Amino acid sequence: MSKLLEGRVAVVTGSGNGIGRAEAIGLAAQGARVVVNDIGTSVDGKGSSQKPADAVVSEIKNSGGSAVANYDSVATEKGADAIIQAAIDNFGRIDVLINNAGVVCALRGVDEVHSSDWENVLRTHLFGTFYCTRRAAAFMKKQGYGRIVNTSSHVGLGWKGNTVYGAAKEGIVGFTRSVARDMAEFGVTCNAIRPLAAWRGSPVITPEMAPNRPEDIAALVVYLASEQADHINGCIFEVWHGHVALFIEPPPVLDTLKKDGSWTPEELAKAIAQTLTKGRSREKFAETFHLG
Repeated sequence: MSKLLEGRVAVVTGSGNGIGRAEAIGLAAQGARVVVNDIGTSVDGKGSSQKPADAVVSEIKNSGGSAVANYDSVATEKGADAIIQAAIDNFGRIDVLINNAGVVCALRGVDEVHSSDWENVLRTHLFGTFYCTRRAAAFMKKQGYGRIVNTSSHVGLGWKGNTVYGAAKEGIVGFTRSVARDMAEFGVTCNAIRPLAAWRGSPVITPEMAPNRPEDIAALVVYLASEQADHINGCIFEVWHGHVALFIEPPPVLDTLKKDGSWTPEELAKAIAQTLTKGRSREKFAETFHLG
């Protein structure tokens, strides 16, 4: 039986552990030649090691697959360019880019966020996704084919203490939508996932997360990376164990206030409270969060 990614070349950033590791192994199992990128840092971006990437490469090769390791950082233009170039130098092309690399920072209220945390998290998640995509897209455009899958998060929907991580992850969603439109005419798709899984260092935030494994996420990513997903573009998926869902894009308008002419602030103060935001409160928003 033919494999979904036979002959294709894939780059997976941050694939030394967790979700990225499962994605790299899953892509290789379907025939892709894989660049396993990981700088071997801690979850908060400290230190580096070649061991995580090397271990995944060894696992893929021991299973009969083809892979090479790369240790550059997505957080710099030079590093991101080198990651994509590794695919070209080793395998002659790039068909699939999985933007997965990321770091976290301590949970803090917005008034307590350190500027260094803001820069570190955004550079890795948002800048890294941009840098790698920009470089890969140039090759994909010439090829007339490509698959890009970006990694967002439910945290982007708004979790207390996560202003930094949430900003980065929701920025990736907007980026995904625009890239999908930019690249569609060149045979390239761009989609994103909001996964829930037990990645390295993550706590079990909700009961739903308890059975989730990185491998539960990888199957959808492998499919989105294949030729069979050519009709899927600009979509944001929710995925965890036994659960795959599609978010409405763009988010629908819930309700509308209309009148002839313009509104005054006084009119809106009365009308909105009685209609659009009836039953809402500052405290209720802070206490609620929805999954699925």
